[in-house]
Amino acid sequence: FVGWLIHIYASGYMRDDEGYGKFFFYFNLFIASMLILVLVDSPIIMFIGWEGVGVCSYLLISYYYKDGENVKAGNKAFIANRVGDFGFIISLTMLFYYAGANGFDYVNLSHGVQNLSPTVLSCIGFALFLGAVGKSAQIPLYVWLPDAMAGPTPVSALIHAATMVTAGVYLVIRANEIFTIVPEVGYFIASLGSFVAIASATMALVATNIKKIIAYSTLSQLGYMFVAAGLGAYWVALFDLRTHAFFKSVLFLGAGNVMHATNDEINIKNMGGLRKY
Repeated sequence: FVGWLIHIYASGYMRDDEGYGKFFFYFNLFIASMLILVLVDSPIIMFIGWEGVGVCSYLLISYYYKDGENVKAGNKAFIANRVGDFGFIISLTMLFYYAGANGFDYVNLSHGVQNLSPTVLSCIGFALFLGAVGKSAQIPLYVWLPDAMAGPTPVSALIHAATMVTAGVYLVIRANEIFTIVPEVGYFIASLGSFVAIASATMALVATNIKKIIAYSTLSQLGYMFVAAGLGAYWVALFDLRTHAFFKSVLFLGAGNVMHATNDEINIKNMGGLRKY
């Protein structure tokens, strides 16, 4: 639903862009990958959607590829996500080796992991969380998210609002049977989340790029979600994920309107008295 609203906005925002058709091809592929990621009941198929949103984010962040800085930003996002995906692949391999077919089905995941040793489960949990750290841009793999602003504003809205950067939180929530058995991993997730929530909010205080400030806001919100998920309050994390989708998309689309009204100005130091514009 949020993606649909952003689509309507993008149809007007990108009206005069020379790559209008290409943009919407990438955009719809992005939403299709998100739907695969969210709707499936198997970690293996989820990984296909997981990689799909990674590819689409690369294509959309570096959409204005004639500017070398945009290409660098896209590469940074792609490489940082590959680091996290390596952890996801390791966790899938361990699940298949130790839990068999039950490890590839969220419905039966609890049956597959309940007899595993805490050491093995901790390794699987940390590897899964590494995947979540890459996708949800947690420290130290957060460097790509502020630079993801290189793409058109509707892309920023979709990356931050829909299930792209929040996919890491979603993964932890879906695999909650693992983290419930080994709460130590959950405490680590909550500790890192609380640190990220404070650190990214502090970074936002000194940022001057209007879109980067909102990006740091996303990092802070993701930290809150990981705190809730790490402490076992999965419904709280999911509630924040849902509300974040709405208010963050509105923030980015509002920022896009401000930029259009001020001839693509992004430095908040040069803004003021915006109401008349």
